[in-house]
Amino acid sequence: MPVHPLRGFIAGRRRHAMVLAAVMTCSAVLTGHDRVAAGGAPTPPVPAPELDWRPCVQGSPFDCATAKVPLDYRRPAGRTIELAVVRRKATGPGKRVGTLFFNPGGPGGPGTVQMPQNYQLFPREVRERFDVVSWDPRGIGSSTAVNCFGSPQEAADWNASKAAGFPVGAKERAAFTAAYEDLARRCQQKDPELLSHVSTADTARDLDQLRRAVGEARLNYYGISYGTILGATYANLFPGKVRAMTLDSNIGPPAWTNDASEDARLTTFLRIGSDRSAAATLDKFLDLCGSTTTARCAFSAGSPKATRNKFDQLTRRLREEPVGTWTYARTVAEAVNSLYLVSRWTELADRLEALWQGQVPEQAPAPPAPPVPDPNPYLGEEQATAVLCGDSPNPRDPGAYHALEESAAARAGDTGHFWTWATAGCTTWPASPDRWTGPWDTPTANPVLVVGTTYDPSTAYPNSRAMTEALADARLLTNEGYGHTALLNPSSCVQEHESRYFIDGILPPAGTTCRQDTLPFSAPKPSGGVATGGGGTAGTVS
Repeated sequence: MPVHPLRGFIAGRRRHAMVLAAVMTCSAVLTGHDRVAAGGAPTPPVPAPELDWRPCVQGSPFDCATAKVPLDYRRPAGRTIELAVVRRKATGPGKRVGTLFFNPGGPGGPGTVQMPQNYQLFPREVRERFDVVSWDPRGIGSSTAVNCFGSPQEAADWNASKAAGFPVGAKERAAFTAAYEDLARRCQQKDPELLSHVSTADTARDLDQLRRAVGEARLNYYGISYGTILGATYANLFPGKVRAMTLDSNIGPPAWTNDASEDARLTTFLRIGSDRSAAATLDKFLDLCGSTTTARCAFSAGSPKATRNKFDQLTRRLREEPVGTWTYARTVAEAVNSLYLVSRWTELADRLEALWQGQVPEQAPAPPAPPVPDPNPYLGEEQATAVLCGDSPNPRDPGAYHALEESAAARAGDTGHFWTWATAGCTTWPASPDRWTGPWDTPTANPVLVVGTTYDPSTAYPNSRAMTEALADARLLTNEGYGHTALLNPSSCVQEHESRYFIDGILPPAGTTCRQDTLPFSAPKPSGGVATGGGGTAGTVS
């Protein structure tokens, strides 16, 4: 089955675990020592958790540990929750610099699975000089998790009660709305206390506790997708603790918090332009596919125009007559999710061609299981929903979504339907009492590196500009290419800049542009290529 929009954003389900994507809090009440609680009272001190590192499984190069942190940092002596943590030690040679924390996005990405799965994609020099650490954020995966069902079968039955991808027609819209109303009821009955404390601000406080637990004076952090909002939140809660921070494939903070400059009627993903960005990326997929032969792209119709027409004909046909369980909505969802990784574009073309021929596409093989205790933790949709809907404002009227999708489809086509319904679970979800709404421009101890990809099917490139402008001191590195995140669609040029920044604190010159190593439907290029702007200054990590 295709990944639901929220899961597509994080690529949390097993079949799409390599697509990390996939997005995402309060008056500042902190664990630590940079700020005070709301009203000016000092924050109660919280001891750093102890990490008892052991090999995740016998013979694994990854170590695992469990950290205990307060559920509510205002009441540190109250209930505690557990965070599942994973580490890969620096491989050398060269002197170890420290620990690099990684968040794989989401919201809801299980770092204990996705960091080991994608470890080899980190720049080589970073792997040599840093211990790389990740964790399942509170509410997620193998940490104390949001789980609103009594059994896996209950969860499966709930998922089957609504259309795959997004609803089409009044009957499916009603079932979709009813399913998410049911989900909110279940979750509020199961553990309402936990739901109130899975905000991004709470996770940022957890991150600072983990920083203290590994003995780092300042944080080194790499966040992708939703992990960029987490990083920006940390940078403003703990500005003096930032040593080096790379934010890859960004969400613009004003769009996330929906400040006065944004249209309050829009959903999160429409505000950040996911619909238009996905449409532009899909158009590039069809353009590049049509520009090559069927040997390289099975769906090619011989020219870009003919291939776009072929896709339009296919989607119209699927509206009337699905191929097995492959409906119009499921196919669009599959297309958007597959655009996250350039390495999957050929597979997407094969699936579309199979559907064109009236055949059920073959199931893609699951990625190799990482050497961790639970390579497939429960990642129910309610986990991503709890963070997204608690943090980022969305329409509360279910009836508003149909008009919104029609408007989005007018500007973005098929992908407008997909991204509009991605926040359907927010209509009845309680907002977090702890959501962070800014400020975003608190001066940090060191500058932040922001990376944005030009054709990204979920976090549109303008968001990286918005993140750069929102932060007090940030430098934008543009990656000319396709897919979601430069980490998962590598550019050796981007990696070289990231390595220099993390190790020596040297930022790329202002205006630097990199290119992807591998273009869709073509042989890899020997290097990523780089064009740099003039007059840039280098930042120095201290």
